[in-house]
Formats: sequence, structure tokens, C-alpha cells
Amino acid sequence: MSHNSFGHLFRVTTWGESHGAALGCVVDGCPPGLALDEAWVQGFLDRRRPGTSRFVTQRREPDAVRILSGVFEDDRTGGPVTTGTPVSLMIENTDQRSKDYSEIRDRYRPGHADYTYDAKYGVRDYRGGGRSSARETAARVAAGAVARRVLGEAVTLRGAVIQVGPHGIDRGRWDWSQIESNPFWCPDAMAAARWETFLDETRKAGSSAGAIVEVQAEGVPAGWGAPVYGKLDGELAGALMSINAVKGVEIGAGFAAASLTGEENADTMRAGEEGPAFGSNNNGGVAGGISTGQPLVARIAIKPTSSILTPVESVTRDGEEVEIRTKGRHDPCVGLRAVPVAEAMMACVLADAKLRHRGQVG
Repeated sequence: MSHNSFGHLFRVTTWGESHGAALGCVVDGCPPGLALDEAWVQGFLDRRRPGTSRFVTQRREPDAVRILSGVFEDDRTGGPVTTGTPVSLMIENTDQRSKDYSEIRDRYRPGHADYTYDAKYGVRDYRGGGRSSARETAARVAAGAVARRVLGEAVTLRGAVIQVGPHGIDRGRWDWSQIESNPFWCPDAMAAARWETFLDETRKAGSSAGAIVEVQAEGVPAGWGAPVYGKLDGELAGALMSINAVKGVEIGAGFAAASLTGEENADTMRAGEEGPAFGSNNNGGVAGGISTGQPLVARIAIKPTSSILTPVESVTRDGEEVEIRTKGRHDPCVGLRAVPVAEAMMACVLADAKLRHRGQVG
């Protein structure tokens, strides 16, 4: 299997399967001298960890991370710092229940990668989806924690769920302080209360729901990225699209820009104290593939979880028509745990952009 790596100077390779002994990542290109310990990485993994509420999978994984290489105790700082060599991180799987998947050993789950993996490789790990499982995203979150050290404190990344199923938030009530006070990463407390009822009913019906997640980065200076084939928004869109279950990506106004006029869409500029002062941010912090210095804003659309208890039509490996329902522990809305994953992918893209910018223009 190829294409398990992404990035250029800051390059991440993930490895492992949902029901294997462990999973993890190798981060190559991390500069030396950055403070990095397991506690820092663990804080981000705990935000993604399963079993944290009744609205996510009840698989009980501590997601305890171990740093296997790339750090060393620095006498000057009194703590571990990166050495400039590859940083290897490992997360053990401790709560696999492979028997839950025995019934789909030779059956293809609609919406999953069962058929496509079989068609491509001639073999698939049916236990939870193997490599195609969203469990792989734990490794991305670990890599994102390293990327945040590269970005430093000047860049702030935050994400939020802004829609579950057909129910969106009221942007007039957006309050970042709310996202830690509810199980949905929702900046609108009233919307979060409605989602509880909606997802309880969805879960009891044996079904699932989709979601939209918005992620923002503030403090990104003007100049990161490159025109034509190295566009910052293009690489960010590709990274976000690679997240499991993501079926759409928007930057800035996104598809809504098609209904605006030229003057409505233009991010007008006036003289500011430290460069241009922008009147809007319809371009999402990127123009011509290069950051403008405004907040970088992206949204991802996440499809409903394909693993559901409601029977759906499918076929077996031998072509027999069957009905299938997926037992086990699954998220009624996988988008809820996508917030730290989307933040991590944005962090990795930006860390790479920062190093490439420094390498080109100093």
C-alpha cells in the first residue's frame, strides 16, 4: 500500500490498523530544539479519544502515546526537546472486539471501503475496517501536536462543529468558550442542546447523521504558500479531504461565493497600522494560493457514519445479494470527533508551509 505519507519538508507517515497491536506516525523534518514530551501530545489525543460521551463510539481506548525517537533531554531547558531526527510516536490498541465484525467477513458494507480495498488489493482487514478505519486519525492528531510546536504560540488553531444533520448553529451566538462545555465542540449552547435530542433519537433508530466542522487558524502571517501548484488552500483542501468520511471542503465563503457579486465577494482593503486592513474574509485567508495574514478558515462536510444497525442491501464477496447491518460500537455522528483531527491536519499543512517559506525566502 502506497501513499501513507503527506507533506514536503514537514512530512508525516502514519501506520497501523484499527484492530492491530498499535498504530502511530513518524514525523520527518521537525526542526531541533523544540520542547516536546508525551504529556503535550497526550492533551490533544484526549480530545479525540473515544468513549467520552454517549454520542460517540463506546470503544474504551486510553490512546496513551509513547515517543520512541526524535527527542532528548536538554540540560539547558530541563526537559525533552526535538533533535531534528524523525519523531516516532506510537499508540497501542487495547480494546479491540474483532468478533463484532465476524458477520461481515465476506460481506461488503455500503459506504465503507470494504469493496474498494478488496478490488484493489485482493485482501482486506475486515476487523473494524483495518487501515481504512477512522482509528487511523489518532496518529494524525499526534502528528498535529508536533506541528503545533513548529508553529509556535503565534498561531492559534481552533475548530468547532457548526452543523449536525440538518440542524445548524446561530452564528450570532458563536462563543468559543462554549466548545469545551458540551460534548459536540459546539460554539452555540442552544444548538448543542437540540443536538442531544436529535442524536439520541438517531442512535436509538439504529441510524447515523452527518456534520459540518469549521476550523480556523489565527496568526498566520502573509506570505505562506505558493502560486500555481503549491497553493496553501489547495494543500489544505487535500489534507482535509483525506480525513475519513469527509466528502466536501470549503475555504472561506466556499460554495456560497458563487452566488455573490464581484463587489460583495471582494475582500476590500484600506490602510492599516501593520499592513492592509481587510473589510471581509470571503477568501478564507488565502489569495492566489498565498496567505493574506487574515484568519485561515475552512469547513468540512462529513457524511453519516456508514456503520449502522438498520439493515441495508449489499452483496457478498462471491456476488450473493444480502442485507447487512453492522454490529459493534460506532459513532452516531463521526463528525463530533473530527474537530481535533481537522485542527491537526491544518496544523501539519501550516507547519510545512512555514518551513518551506523559510527555506525559500529566509
